[in-house]
Amino acid sequence: MAAVKANLGPLVGAVDQGTSSTRFLVFNSKTAELLSHHQVELEQKFPKEGWVEQDPKEILQSVYECIERTCEKLTELNIDISSIKAIGVSNQRETTIIWDKYTGEPLYNAVVWLDLRTQATVETLSKRIPGNNNFVKSKTGLPLSTYFSAVKLHWILGNVRKVKKAVEEERALFGTVDSWLIWSLTGGPNGGVHCTDVTNASRTMLFNIHSLEWDVELCEFFEIPMTILPNIRSSSEIYGLMKISHSLKAGALEGVPLSGCLGDQSAALVGQMCFQDGQAKNTGSVAIAGAVIRWLRDNLGILKTSEEIEKLAKEAGTSYGCYFVPAFSGLYAPYWEPSARGIICGLTQFTSKQHIAFAALEAVCFQTKEILDAMNKDCGIPLTHLQVDGGMTNNKILMQLQADILYIPVVKPSMPETTALGAAMAAGSAEGVGVWSLEPEDLSAVTMERFEPQINPEESEIRFAIWKKAVQKSMGWATGQSSPNGDPNIFCSVPLGFFIVSSMVMLIGARYISGIP
Repeated sequence: MAAVKANLGPLVGAVDQGTSSTRFLVFNSKTAELLSHHQVELEQKFPKEGWVEQDPKEILQSVYECIERTCEKLTELNIDISSIKAIGVSNQRETTIIWDKYTGEPLYNAVVWLDLRTQATVETLSKRIPGNNNFVKSKTGLPLSTYFSAVKLHWILGNVRKVKKAVEEERALFGTVDSWLIWSLTGGPNGGVHCTDVTNASRTMLFNIHSLEWDVELCEFFEIPMTILPNIRSSSEIYGLMKISHSLKAGALEGVPLSGCLGDQSAALVGQMCFQDGQAKNTGSVAIAGAVIRWLRDNLGILKTSEEIEKLAKEAGTSYGCYFVPAFSGLYAPYWEPSARGIICGLTQFTSKQHIAFAALEAVCFQTKEILDAMNKDCGIPLTHLQVDGGMTNNKILMQLQADILYIPVVKPSMPETTALGAAMAAGSAEGVGVWSLEPEDLSAVTMERFEPQINPEESEIRFAIWKKAVQKSMGWATGQSSPNGDPNIFCSVPLGFFIVSSMVMLIGARYISGIP
């Protein structure tokens, strides 16, 4: 006699597509309990110095694989897959993809958010209109930088003949990773929905944050035809229905509403229930927090696994005066200084790999403090505690360091997957789905662990002051001279002032995430 399948009530799935990996997770909508998930690592391509690309088809295939494996695991747990009532998407932001709407084939590799090939493009655009940085910032809240999608798209349209031809023939579609996935998961060439949400649109540098629409003047300035842009939707509504019948187990999700979409940082904001002014969370938005650990593992070989860094740092207990500024692709917020490069300073004959491991963790915390200091100055609402999430929060040394350096408590949820949780909450609470309540008391499965500062404030300030000195030494390394591959490195420094708008949108005001009550 067949076993009776567990009835857990409505379930909600979430695709969490990041720079280094893709995951599919399934939550119980009544308790926020994570029932099952699967993860697949992704390859990054570095065809030239400063260039970072990914294969859009590999990204999509990783999503299919994660959904397939997760559904298999649910079946093994005797959980009915048909209980999944909605699916949300969370994604790496700014990464730029162009594809053929008739064949579904990518027209070029995805240009990843940290790609630096557009440095010369930024310099050229900055000279086009006097004061144009204010022109861009006043509409978008963003600086003219290599970071955002508009400059990447401008470069692709001007340098990739295949893409230019497809645009002329009205075959091309542009999107960030969320758009590519939603279009593909809802049918692709056979009726796929070409859309994005406001949180992702706001990171393209083409979106007017006042009108909440694509801006005609910005599109003209970046020479981007509006016909290739996705429709802008709220973060919580039914975009379309899943169409992935070619997959075995995942075929059971055919017809399930795809009803939530948020950029990764905004999704974690929702997952942490930060809906009030003055609340903030950190998922590691310091450009390359996780990549620091990966670099120590893959490039230097001082780690065998990413998890080993906690053990090494614990053995040291201090950086012994060693400071690590991981500006591999320049410094991002709050400096926006592309000429910076990574440095490790304060080395002595006594310095060991343990001290470098400790310094790497400190670097993540120092970068977070710099961002929060800028936000405190801009919004005038000092934080009383910081909520954190993401895979790195499993590192207790890192969590304690963060509390010490910020000199405020750091609060970590027992279930760290709040990015995926936020996407699931958005999907489950969408009109027409309605299986998820966003009341805090309904998240009974999420408990908190609290880390209190354990050093005095004077020591915290001294360590931070030395870090700032190290940051200054990291600047100005890259110049306008030719690089080894013959490509010119032309850099444009960007002021801090833009951060008022973008930081408020990302971390302080969840009310900006349209569509979520």
